[in-house]
Amino acid sequence: MPELPDITVYIEALDRRITGARLTGIRLASPFLLRSVDPPLAEFTGKAITDLRRIGKRIALGFEGDLWLVIHLMIAGRLHWAEAGAKLPGGKRGLAGFDFEPGTLILTEAGSKKRASLHAVRGAAGLAAHDPGGIEPLAVDADAFGAALIAGNHTL
Repeated sequence: MPELPDITVYIEALDRRITGARLTGIRLASPFLLRSVDPPLAEFTGKAITDLRRIGKRIALGFEGDLWLVIHLMIAGRLHWAEAGAKLPGGKRGLAGFDFEPGTLILTEAGSKKRASLHAVRGAAGLAAHDPGGIEPLAVDADAFGAALIAGNHTL
């Protein structure tokens, strides 16, 4: 399962490749990946990437016009960088291709249960809806972490 280090590495790699680049198209292999319809995906075409963020275990791609694509890799989702216009992997593995000027970001998912998701959102309120809350592991101090541990009976 992609965890914090994986998500951080994905964002760092994407920052070098797509910040400032324009999205030329989105290809979905399955409509079940997309979990929202407003804003429509067509609205992202031609827009440049302005920001990349981690929201919990999600990767948020910020575009001009305060548009965001939020990718949740779940258990078996992975991102791959390929040459521009690269084909999606065959079978049920390839889920989506995000075509940018310098190359294509391909979302794949191994396994039979397709849990990865893509949400298109608008503005800070749209992003906030995808924030699972909880403590931020890279920003919390020891006292706040201790308080969170004893606040309730839950799995770590």
